[in-house]
Amino acid sequence: MAWDFETDPAYQAKLDWADEFVRQEVEPLDLAFPHLQFVPLDGGRRKAIDPLKERVREQGLWATHLGPDLGGQGYGQLRLALLNEILGRSSWAPIVFGCQAPDTGNAEIIAHYGTPEQKERYLRPLLDGELFSCYSMTEPQAGADPTQFTTRARRDGDDWIIDGWKFFSSNASTAAFLIVMAVTNPDVSAYQGMSMFLVPADTPGIKIVRNVGLYGEPDNEGQHALIHYDGVRVPAGALLGGEGQAFVIAQTRLGGGRIHHAMRTIGLARKAIDMMCERALSRETAGSRLADKQFVQGYIADSYAQLQQFRLFVLYTAWEIDKYNDYKKVRKDIAAVKVVMPTVLHDIAWRAMQVHGALGVTNEMPFFGMVHGAAVMGLADGPTEVHKGTVAKQVLRDYRPTDDMWPTGWMPRLREQAQEKYAQFLEHEVGNQ
Repeated sequence: MAWDFETDPAYQAKLDWADEFVRQEVEPLDLAFPHLQFVPLDGGRRKAIDPLKERVREQGLWATHLGPDLGGQGYGQLRLALLNEILGRSSWAPIVFGCQAPDTGNAEIIAHYGTPEQKERYLRPLLDGELFSCYSMTEPQAGADPTQFTTRARRDGDDWIIDGWKFFSSNASTAAFLIVMAVTNPDVSAYQGMSMFLVPADTPGIKIVRNVGLYGEPDNEGQHALIHYDGVRVPAGALLGGEGQAFVIAQTRLGGGRIHHAMRTIGLARKAIDMMCERALSRETAGSRLADKQFVQGYIADSYAQLQQFRLFVLYTAWEIDKYNDYKKVRKDIAAVKVVMPTVLHDIAWRAMQVHGALGVTNEMPFFGMVHGAAVMGLADGPTEVHKGTVAKQVLRDYRPTDDMWPTGWMPRLREQAQEKYAQFLEHEVGNQ
């Protein structure tokens, strides 16, 4: 029986190195170069960050999201999850370690479904960290519901012409290429009638109407573009995978990515707990430390228990992915991870913010950004409510209805059956009384 909660010593040594490296070298980048993670490197930023990337490569921790046959380290989802727990503390860490979203997911599907030419043109630069990409899927009128997509790609000789609108296409303004999902056959189900295309960002007809920011960001300086594809012509070789394969490809992309997000969330939530505990021990009010107040003790206990439960569930799900090598078999747990993730971060960050008092809600502390991030997580990669529906449907598959008037757990019948089963012993007990 194999049942272990320890990391092998060799990989634990790498995690220990990563923990110290991120704390000392990478987290300061968040303050030195804020909000510039997805802006191509130049000048001082390149001089500061390229040497850090090289140190990561020397440790064998660069681009760990792909197997050796696809150009990565081949650590698997469980080891990658443990690494992402550390990277979650810093916005710059995924960039420095070559595993930033959406590029990790985009690299994975190009590695799995791309032609040799596509891998050379797009995958290799992604793995080298020399460019960024964009996943252009959702639409203004449809959100993430593929059955409502209207962006079309039609054949014109040897080319495809793409027309339509896409919304919340993250990092489009700095991406070198976009992966665009479009309807190629409107006469069949959306799950069989859509295809994906690799489109260079400088292709004529790509019009970024505006870059939508998250709340609090300046107008038109956000990272989530509203894009009009107006007669965008691409060659036949731009098709990623087979025609009509977009939905299958998308599921490959999103499965592992949700685990990466979850573990980074755990790292961020643990950072909030660390700050909450420090504050509780350092601050006094009404005659005693905050740490001696039962409300604050409750915040700390609830946060610790919530995070530990979620962490174990995420690691178990990552282990399942490695074991089965089939996202479909783990679909229920991946969806459940996505459901729980925003609540965990929101609750812990909110408690930490409360313990810090007025300081906690200012822009001098990171808690409100964490709470806002939790709200974004509830929508990114599909709304929480959709994933709850997926979980429920998957759970219900293991159950069957009863045709009886009474539920199978109806106590009167169960009591009668129990008395019949143990009648001879019950009679003996009665006789001795």
